[in-house]
Amino acid sequence: MKGKWQVGLIALFLVLAGFLAGCSSDKKEKESAGKTGGEAKGEQVTIDIFQFKVEFKDQFEAIAKAYEAEHDSVKINITTVGGGEDYGAALRSKFASGNEPAIYNIGGPQDVADWKDKLADLSDTEAAGLALDGTLAGVTVDGEVLGLPFNQEGYGLIYNKNVFEKAGIDPASIVDFASLEAAVKEIDSKKDELGLEAVFALPGKEKWVTGLHLSNAFLAPEFDQNVLTAFDSKTVEFKYGDAFKKVLDLQNKYSVQPTVSLDYSKQVEELFSLQKVAMIQQGNWVYGSIAGIDEEFAKNGIGILPIPVEGYEGDRIPVGIPMYWGVNSNADEAVVKEAKAFLDWLYTSETGKEAVVSDFNFIPAYEGYDSSKISDPLSKDVYEYSEKGKTIGWTFMGYPTSWGENELGVQIQKYLSDEATWEEVIDASKKAWEAGRK
Repeated sequence: MKGKWQVGLIALFLVLAGFLAGCSSDKKEKESAGKTGGEAKGEQVTIDIFQFKVEFKDQFEAIAKAYEAEHDSVKINITTVGGGEDYGAALRSKFASGNEPAIYNIGGPQDVADWKDKLADLSDTEAAGLALDGTLAGVTVDGEVLGLPFNQEGYGLIYNKNVFEKAGIDPASIVDFASLEAAVKEIDSKKDELGLEAVFALPGKEKWVTGLHLSNAFLAPEFDQNVLTAFDSKTVEFKYGDAFKKVLDLQNKYSVQPTVSLDYSKQVEELFSLQKVAMIQQGNWVYGSIAGIDEEFAKNGIGILPIPVEGYEGDRIPVGIPMYWGVNSNADEAVVKEAKAFLDWLYTSETGKEAVVSDFNFIPAYEGYDSSKISDPLSKDVYEYSEKGKTIGWTFMGYPTSWGENELGVQIQKYLSDEATWEEVIDASKKAWEAGRK
């Protein structure tokens, strides 16, 4: 009897030990789940990101690795499509393939309308609550925030300070088309002694440079600088079309030729970064590319000038949100939750905020950042224009779907190739806008 009693007692002890061990294991799993946004340790969640900004590809991949190190149940895969490639077309192909990303990029109200059925509500994110005033207007529908701002960006005419100084031109004196034209002619007359191939490098091959960015400088005033006004408009009049033509012609006439085959890489990396041209139409996002080739030139030798719009007074540069992060509402609930957590971490954690300013060279679109940490000269220039209120809105995000590149951009390429007159460009683009709004 004694032996049987001992055996029974041992068996009972083993059962109790197993029960207690199970409770302990459950507790640890729950604690692990809390640390990783809802997924138990070992149950990995994969976030596929499809994004367009080639300029910060390496830095973005590095910060994703840092996030993975802090969240061992999350795996992040990043695909970058941009630069000379059509991101919009690539995104549509990505979704059509059935391999839908968890996080992707959208523009303003037109993209929201196009992708609304595949956008999760991000109103409950910390980042949405910290977004700067006005930055969410174009991506908010029926009280739902459907995108989080990338950053603020500005663009204009990036210029070589050394060339301007040697040519005896004060950049501050360039406040309208007449003063810009005079400066261009002066530099052109001295281009041999300045070691230049041309004054400009106009990348006519890049339809976004002409059909989106350049056109915006002249169409934004027509729509009162309001992206929603552009989005709601059934027509476009090209009220500042003559001023548009003058700036395009000036860049084309004094550019490295042929402009229609000149792309972003050659414009920024081969010509401007190697100081073979004096000016390029681009934005603060090119700083990293220039610094990668000549860091000293990037830090101390470049600045930004406004694109002058005749008939619209003031030296202004276009400043806005280049893109937004959208989260795929069709993704699994756990993936949506982790995608939101990653975006919150990126813009609100100390690690993420440091990367945004110091590694990405972004101008923050959120509260809680130290603006004194903005390091590169182009971003500083953009920030100063913003502080002074000398800005033009980014209304091109309200253009009809693909109109800027595939309609106006294509027409401008025809014009640069002498295959269409400016009047034909305007007429065809007006009709395409109207058709896009039907």
